[in-house]
Amino acid sequence: MRELPRIEGVFAEHRDHVFGVAYRMLGSVVEAEDVVQEAYLRWSAAERDEVRSPGAYLTTVTTRLSLDRLRSAQARRETYVGPWLPEPLLTEHGAWEDPTAAAELSDSLSTAFLVLLERLNPLQRAVFLLHDVFRYGYDEIATIVDRPASSCRQEASRARARISPDLPPRAPAGSVEEQRLVLAFAQAATVGDLDGLIEVLAEDVTLWSDGGAEHHAARRPVVGQDRVARFVANLARRTPPDATFELVRIGGDPALLVGGDDGPQLTLCFAVTPLGIAQLHAVVNPDKLRHLRPRPLGRS
Repeated sequence: MRELPRIEGVFAEHRDHVFGVAYRMLGSVVEAEDVVQEAYLRWSAAERDEVRSPGAYLTTVTTRLSLDRLRSAQARRETYVGPWLPEPLLTEHGAWEDPTAAAELSDSLSTAFLVLLERLNPLQRAVFLLHDVFRYGYDEIATIVDRPASSCRQEASRARARISPDLPPRAPAGSVEEQRLVLAFAQAATVGDLDGLIEVLAEDVTLWSDGGAEHHAARRPVVGQDRVARFVANLARRTPPDATFELVRIGGDPALLVGGDDGPQLTLCFAVTPLGIAQLHAVVNPDKLRHLRPRPLGRS
């Protein structure tokens, strides 16, 4: 008879890693949690003498489960109405004040990074993440994805070529300058101050808005200081007077969480560069916000 407490204890040690792999692969909190549950079921049913390394076993299972889901999801994303953005992942609240924690998270969990990963096919995404983010060797990755190591090396190289040129230069995560720009943006947005918004936006700033098929959102990216400032001001004017606002971190990035009586209404994530706020990612699709818990904070 298997020792259930030990099985659960070992899995608990690796749970964060399992979720981290699944979320980066899928860009969905809900689907990543489903993968975590399925990985646990396979782990609990595995013969102990066939598992040499729990970490390697769980990484392999998680990656393969995520690959299957991602291949199925790609067809749905190709017909998605408007821009597709990943589900917001609220990271540790204290990371807002802790530059080191924020930097560690923002490198591979930022919304901008996850959006770029959508350019990759499922195999490229898996190999790139396993090697460049999780630091697995190509021989290990070959076993995980059941491909030759030479093929994995080629796929990782192709992946870097597709996303590296468009990674924006970032201001240090959690820095004083990052906080200053985001706070100034939030203050200007709540009162519809167009000049104040333009002042903190980079000249070529771009805003993406994900509302899905049924929720009003910009169907195409909004580009440029003036257009983005006016879009944000109009969005703020439509916000109910009793809405709640909270500065949070999503995937390590600074973000604004807007809530209402029915729960979270909007997340707005910022990519801050030395030239100002260069990218904004707004999620208003209610299906992508249901896993978030609103907090009773008023306007400030």
